[in-house]
Amino acid sequence: MVVHASGELLAAAAAARLITALVDAQAEHGVASVVLTGGRTGIGVLEQVRRSPARDAVDWSNVDVYWGDERFLPDGDPERNETQAREALLDHVPVDPERVHPMAPSDGRFGADAEAAAAHYAEVLATKASPATDIAVPRFDVLLLGVGEEGHTASLFPDTPYVKEVERTVVGVHDCPKPPPTRISLTLPAIRAASEVWLMTTGAAKAEPVAAALAGAQPVDIPAAGARGRNKTLWLLDAAAASELPTGG
Repeated sequence: MVVHASGELLAAAAAARLITALVDAQAEHGVASVVLTGGRTGIGVLEQVRRSPARDAVDWSNVDVYWGDERFLPDGDPERNETQAREALLDHVPVDPERVHPMAPSDGRFGADAEAAAAHYAEVLATKASPATDIAVPRFDVLLLGVGEEGHTASLFPDTPYVKEVERTVVGVHDCPKPPPTRISLTLPAIRAASEVWLMTTGAAKAEPVAAALAGAQPVDIPAAGARGRNKTLWLLDAAAASELPTGG
């Protein structure tokens, strides 16, 4: 766990950490794989990567880009995580379009069928599956996540069938308590296949779920508690989000 004084410092420090992780992965494997998240902090990190003078240390043409979840909205909708990620970073670095794997929009080939869109994304992941993982997903070097006020992560909310899913890697999520109500999300088994999982969140409203997750809450109650990496699980917090931890942050 790393606690930063402010959300701005967290985003800048996480961006530097992410650049280093991608460079290290490319040194080891030739390619790097990152799973992006939305939200203010997640997009703020991508903006900081774009602004960093070190960003060109990454060979962006050899970065595989995925998403942990997506708002099931039309292509180009400003609320889509993909739209925000492209504006924040991907449109500004020489990524290979064939290596960027967004989740389908609600006006795409599957129309409004979130289940079909989720099943297709599971197929995309399966075609690039790595022998290093126990399930049919690629080798994710870094998987970025946020944490919601009720403890949700990706689009897995407390006490829903989706947070309890153990077989599928991607699900269509309905009746989300936060708009929009329909989303697509990786499941906890898919998240746990990542080498490193980084949970990034800010603000006093997140302090209670952060403390509960780190105290060992059940994922059905605090989904973020179930988000763990194979090799590393890193919590990146600002002082407010860490304020209810036993150490006082």
